[in-house]
Amino acid sequence: MARKRCLMIGAGGMAGNWIRRFFPPFADRLEVVGLVDVKPEVLAAAGDFLGLAPSRRFADMAAAFDSVEADFCAVVIPPAFHQQAVMHAVRRRLPILSEKPIADTWQAAREIYRAVRAAGLKMQVIQNYRYNAPMLTMRQVLRSGDLGRINYVVGRFAADYREYGAWGAIFRHEMPHALLVEGAVHHFDMLRNLSGGDCATMAGWEWNPPWSTSKGEFCNLYVMRMSNGVHASYEGSGTAGGEQNTWHEEYYRAECERGAVAVGRDHQVRIYRFKRGGGLTTEEVPTVRPTYEGHLWLIDEFLTWLDGGPTPATVLEDNIKTTAMLFGAIEASRLDQTVDVAGMAGGAGE
Repeated sequence: MARKRCLMIGAGGMAGNWIRRFFPPFADRLEVVGLVDVKPEVLAAAGDFLGLAPSRRFADMAAAFDSVEADFCAVVIPPAFHQQAVMHAVRRRLPILSEKPIADTWQAAREIYRAVRAAGLKMQVIQNYRYNAPMLTMRQVLRSGDLGRINYVVGRFAADYREYGAWGAIFRHEMPHALLVEGAVHHFDMLRNLSGGDCATMAGWEWNPPWSTSKGEFCNLYVMRMSNGVHASYEGSGTAGGEQNTWHEEYYRAECERGAVAVGRDHQVRIYRFKRGGGLTTEEVPTVRPTYEGHLWLIDEFLTWLDGGPTPATVLEDNIKTTAMLFGAIEASRLDQTVDVAGMAGGAGE
């Protein structure tokens, strides 16, 4: 198959990782033919790394979409600018590979959803945590049926970001709903992935403790009922003073009919079974080792899809259900009541 031409929207931060780490393994399958960023120094550094001519580097997104002939675009910029990029892609009829979340508001996410579907375009949303080796392993245990039916799933993220600027880019300390938009969008999707169901209803709260130095909400506690009868709970903290379960070290546990399975900071998946008469057995599960992990898995999947391969799991039509969880959580906290997340997702295209 011919190499796919990519218009890359974003050059710094996470986009820098895409350019320097995630794309190079696919050099025989894709090439970046245009690059957009609003920061001149970032655009210059990434453009030099890619060997792009100055005429292929843009500070203005619209000019890039108008000038560059590409086979798809990659959207790796802050969520508040996703809608602008996607609408340009729709106008040019370019397939889209986008970082999560779909957008920074539910209204913007719905507008993206409607526009992309109306245009008949392919769009995949990055949910890289599904495809890390420990989570592939835990999911395999749950799908094997060895532990029987799932009762409930618990997820925990905890990081000490109490010092201003500790969470990398400053915008995370300035934005509203910070931990939900930048964090729980991963973790809610994982609860869907592990439970095997979509979120039906959600209740809980987000808040910012008085000692936080940031503007947005850095703490979350939520409970969920999934479409298949499984229940779930989520603890998220950006002000954690105790044991840390930060990025790629989150704690997940599934309580099941014939035991439990969990993973945490050491990345080792373990099965626990209580023996009648007392005692607990622990079994360490051999880790699944896929050809690609995380972002690489998704980029490979997307390129294969463009070439006529199978539809990936995290396409727009599926990921709108995770996005509904994110904005359903915001509404549940705002209203102090249970929110119909399934209804939100089902009505996204209306």
